[in-house]
Amino acid sequence: MQMLYIIATPIGNLKDLTLRAIETLKASDLILAEDTRVLRKILNHLDIQKPVWRADEYAPDSFYRKVAEFLQAGKNAAFVSDAGTPGIADPGSKLVRYISEYAPEVRIVPIPGPSAVATILSVAGINANEFTFVGYPPHKKGRETFFKKLTETKIRPIVLYESPHRLQKTLEAIGKTFGEDRSVVVGKELTKIHEEIWRGTPKDAMEYFKGEKGKGEFTIVIH
Repeated sequence: MQMLYIIATPIGNLKDLTLRAIETLKASDLILAEDTRVLRKILNHLDIQKPVWRADEYAPDSFYRKVAEFLQAGKNAAFVSDAGTPGIADPGSKLVRYISEYAPEVRIVPIPGPSAVATILSVAGINANEFTFVGYPPHKKGRETFFKKLTETKIRPIVLYESPHRLQKTLEAIGKTFGEDRSVVVGKELTKIHEEIWRGTPKDAMEYFKGEKGKGEFTIVIH
């Protein structure tokens, strides 16, 4: 049976790549990647040589049709995003949807692994039996509405991603929307060399993550 594997890859530390993910990458006839340059680093680290096609969020339907035809020819393929689990604030869902609709005979197999959401929640020290994940806040238009809507989440912690360029604005918006005394947990560069887990209020976070401290990728939990 033809297989399309959806593989979770490390969010920073290459040692987090699972044995199953490595075996699957080696066994696949083709690897689809959000960014081929990022994937090449992983493949070179593992000494794997495979055909690679770029499959980002801007890929046209004709590309997905090409992938479907490849699979229907009896081949196996794997998809990876830049980091973490595909489809979680990352490309992947469109590919899965297309293949499941136009090539239903292809078995779509998840290969689980790293996720920044699960990583930060595991050390947040809060009850995460229920939580709301909202990905990245809008860059410009709709930011105020976005944060106001989050106040409807009364009892569940909220998890979001943010880039260094908008971190200060997002922390400020959290303070204004939820109150300056609301607790947050900020994960910086999770699993990487400069990983840091910080706890406090939005106002204190703004002060702490100024300058060099504000560089990196961030995952934020709002209590």
